[in-house]
Amino acid sequence: MSSRKNIFILIGSAGKNSVNEKLTDIFIRLTKDVFSFTVFKDLKILPHFDPELSADSPPEAITEFRNNINKADGLLICTPEYVFSIPSGLKNAIEWCVSTTVFLDKPTGLITASASGEKAHEELQLIMRTLMSKFTDETTLLIQGAKGKINEQGQLTDDKTKEDLLRFIDAFTTLVNLS
Repeated sequence: MSSRKNIFILIGSAGKNSVNEKLTDIFIRLTKDVFSFTVFKDLKILPHFDPELSADSPPEAITEFRNNINKADGLLICTPEYVFSIPSGLKNAIEWCVSTTVFLDKPTGLITASASGEKAHEELQLIMRTLMSKFTDETTLLIQGAKGKINEQGQLTDDKTKEDLLRFIDAFTTLVNLS
């Protein structure tokens, strides 16, 4: 049997113990026999994007962040929506990678879990498509009303969301294993 593929998980929420972090914990529990994980949940440590440093002399935290994406077999981004957009910290992290090819053909899963999330979900897909990451409609998931669908213990309480997440996991697993 082959070794487990490594997934780099990027949590777009700025808050601790967020719905998005709970969702990634659920994802990890459900896929721990298939994947190994590197989880990045502290976007606050990354410096503000500086195009003059990006290509030639990025800060060490950025180099490490890029390397984690580059060496991963797949990428999962799980984010809320802030003011009809992706969070600024997530956008900042992605901007640091624009001058690279770390996202090129990277098997990617995109989950937006928020009150509405529609605009952020569209925006995230546009950004990742522009950076040429590899995803399909089946490896994207919008979870609206997310706070009401996950309890304090980090369990999904909504049956449709459970089904949607399992379909997402199947599609994502297939995408990563085909790449």
